[in-house]
Amino acid sequence: MHAPNQAELLTLLSTGLAIVGPDGRVQWLNPALGEVLDVGPRTAVGQELTALMREPGLASQLTRTLSERRAFNLRGITFGVARGREVTADLTMQPIDEDRILVEVHALAPDLTPGGTPLSATLRGFAHEVKNPLAGLRGAAQLLERRVVEEDLRQLASMVIGEADRLAALADGLLRHRGAARIGPVNVHELLERLEGLVGAEADAPRLRHDYDPSLPDSLGDTDRLLQVLLNLTRNAGEAGAETITLRTRVEHGARLGERTVRAALRVDVVDDGRGVPDELRDSLFQPLVSGRPDGTGLGLALSREIALEHGGDLRYTSRPGETVFSLYLPMERPHD
Repeated sequence: MHAPNQAELLTLLSTGLAIVGPDGRVQWLNPALGEVLDVGPRTAVGQELTALMREPGLASQLTRTLSERRAFNLRGITFGVARGREVTADLTMQPIDEDRILVEVHALAPDLTPGGTPLSATLRGFAHEVKNPLAGLRGAAQLLERRVVEEDLRQLASMVIGEADRLAALADGLLRHRGAARIGPVNVHELLERLEGLVGAEADAPRLRHDYDPSLPDSLGDTDRLLQVLLNLTRNAGEAGAETITLRTRVEHGARLGERTVRAALRVDVVDDGRGVPDELRDSLFQPLVSGRPDGTGLGLALSREIALEHGGDLRYTSRPGETVFSLYLPMERPHD
C-alpha cells in the first residue's frame, strides 16, 4: 500500500476545494466540493466557477484575489447550485501562483432557531398562523367601510384593508419560501409618505421629522417589502420610548455592501431619541426570536435584514441612549443576474 501523494490527499479532504484560473474557469475540483455543488469533478473542469456557484459578486472577488495578490474571506455567503438548491457557506480565496486561485468552501448548516427547529419552518408556521386573523381583520374593515358615513373613518377603514392585503402578501411569500421579490421602480420619498400615513394613524405615535435629499432618483425594489422594513424600524423606535423619529435620506458613494463595494447606495436612516439598544442584545439583535420585550416575537428585525439582503443591500445600526440610527442601504444600480 503506497503512501498517498499530495494530489490524493487533497482529493480525500472533506473541505470543498477548487483551483480556478485567471479566466474564472475551474481547473480542478475535489469530490467534497463536487458534492456541495451537485456536480461531478470531471464535469466541473472547464466551467466558470460563477456558473456552478450562482453568486453575482464572486467573479469580481476572484479578480481582486489575483490583482491584489492576497487572500479574501467571505462569511455566510448564500449561492445557488444545481436543481435550484441554495447553499450557505464560508469561502476563502487565495492566490497560489501568478494565475491560479485556490478556493475553499466550508458549507454551513441551515439556520436554526434556539430550540433547534429550522428557521424557515418557524417562519412558515408563523405566516400560516397569521393568515386567518388577517382575513377576519380585512372582512371587518370592509364592513366598516361600507357602513360608516364619515369620510375620515372610511379612509381609516380603507387603510386597514390595504395593510391587511400587504401583510397577507408577505405571509404568502413566507409560505412559498419567501417567493420572488417584485422588483420595480421605488420613489423613496413617496414610500416614506406612505409610511407617515400609517404611523400617524397609530395611537401615541412619535413625532416624525424629515431630513430628505430631494435630488435622489428612483431606486429599485419591492415596495411592499421595503415598507415593511421601515414600519418595523419606526414601531421599534416607538416601543423603545422615542418621542421623535427623524426620517433621513442620503446617497452614500463607494458603499460597502457585504463583500462588494457599489458606486452609490441609497441610505434611509431612521433616527430616534429612545432608550437605545440594550447592551445584552447588541451582538444578536438581527437574529430570529431575539427580542428586548417580553411580548416581542423577535421576527421583525430578522425579517427586515433579510429583506435588505435580498435587495442586495444591508441593514445596520448604531445606538446610544437618546440616539439610535437604523440605516437601510439599497444599491442604486441593478445587480448583475
